[in-house]
Amino acid sequence: MKILSAQQLAEADQSTISKQHISSNDLMERAATHVFERIHQRLNAAPVPVKIFCGIGDNGGDGLAIARLMMEQGYQVTVYVTNCSKKRSPDFLVNYNRIKEVAKDWPILLSCKDDFPKITPQDIVIDAIFGTGINRALDGWMADLIHYLNDSKAFKVAIDLPSGLYANTAHQPDDAILKADHTFTFQTPKLSFFLPETGSYVGSFEVINIGLDPEYLMEVAPLAELIDREAAQNRYKPREKFTYKGDYGHVLTFAGSKGKMGAAVLCAGAAINSGAGKVTAYLPKEGNNILQTSLPEVMTLQSDGNDFITDFNHNLKETVLCIGPGIGTEKDTVAAFAKAIQQQTSPIVVDADGIVILAQYPELLKTLPKDSILTPHDGELNLLIGDWNNSYERLEKVKEFSDKYHLIMVLKGAHTQIISGSDIFINDTGNPGMATAGSGDVLSGVVASFLAQGYDPITAAIFSVYIHGASGDLAAQTYAHEGLKASVISNFIGPSILQLFRNPPEEQQSQQ
Repeated sequence: MKILSAQQLAEADQSTISKQHISSNDLMERAATHVFERIHQRLNAAPVPVKIFCGIGDNGGDGLAIARLMMEQGYQVTVYVTNCSKKRSPDFLVNYNRIKEVAKDWPILLSCKDDFPKITPQDIVIDAIFGTGINRALDGWMADLIHYLNDSKAFKVAIDLPSGLYANTAHQPDDAILKADHTFTFQTPKLSFFLPETGSYVGSFEVINIGLDPEYLMEVAPLAELIDREAAQNRYKPREKFTYKGDYGHVLTFAGSKGKMGAAVLCAGAAINSGAGKVTAYLPKEGNNILQTSLPEVMTLQSDGNDFITDFNHNLKETVLCIGPGIGTEKDTVAAFAKAIQQQTSPIVVDADGIVILAQYPELLKTLPKDSILTPHDGELNLLIGDWNNSYERLEKVKEFSDKYHLIMVLKGAHTQIISGSDIFINDTGNPGMATAGSGDVLSGVVASFLAQGYDPITAAIFSVYIHGASGDLAAQTYAHEGLKASVISNFIGPSILQLFRNPPEEQQSQQ
């Protein structure tokens, strides 16, 4: 699913109006009807007080149309219009006049703080004040209204975008932004839904297809692409019957040190759990018994060092190197790390201490094979690219870094982002329970495994991130967020791949 900018969505609206020979108000009515149907499915005409706050632009027109449709079904709706300017959009005015067809009174105009209505915890508040067209921070009594609504205990629903939130640009920390419990957004999600400073304002969200011009949507270059279930399904490579382990690659992990052998176990275990034909773990001597006891399916090679990996000597061929988890940054380890990456000609996976070493010795970045995959968390990323003021700047700096060194960057976190040059992919799986030690070591093993199985580097990164998150989601159904640990996530990799091709519950019900 593409993620488009506010400007692109406006262009899509105009293209739709032109090609489908409809008016802008027809398109507004279509969008409002879809939102009403979603609300009606949930409330089923329940006698709950609904307060709809409308701006005087097109988003307010959406709100007025939704209000009219709800009134026609007998809902207890009160409409408020923020009378902040004399300038009203034509479609707002059309729907403002239509309200009189179903209501005894005109909507209530709000012009100052004294006009704010009482909001109770039993109310449902629908925010249709500002949509994607907003281009400056709210101030004055309009900002006070947003804060007033946020302070209420009512359930808050945003139409297209919470008022005060930009679709694809940064805001200031003290900006007034409605904090929605749920957002109905039109056609595509917005980039701001997936970033830490802004995503919390959206709550849960649903993307409503309002039938915008498919040709425009197909051809436009997006800001980013959302990796959802369908996108993951399309990237999966099914296995052929007459194959053997050699067809599914050989992963070589360079991981672990004294006190951190768990990182080697998790990384190698995830590689074998996600389908690599063979996995060999390159380890310090002290770690050999630990790993062979923990993972009988994994072969081992021992470094000369007892506590740390201090060299890199082996006669293996055609392996995919996964390097960095738990290796430390000792001088001899750094030398072994440099030797290991300089011997590689095909893409490798670098994680954890490997990224720290690259940040400490940036000249090594130029020796990484093209399309190698780095999987930093924010602390490690900061060492590589420096500070950033907000997540938008972070994305831009990572795109520059990726392009400069021809690397694929996997930015771990909620809605993990995969960046290759100017292309951004945003993951739609995972949960807060995955914020646990070793989860990243598992991810690096999964990425290396799919690389070894013949997935091209960007596909391996995208598919691995999705499956890693889906494994955590599936595991959380049994263990809850608090009960997740990295080894549990790893053990759910196979079930999560199975789940990818099973009908979700809602589809099963619709087919019965």
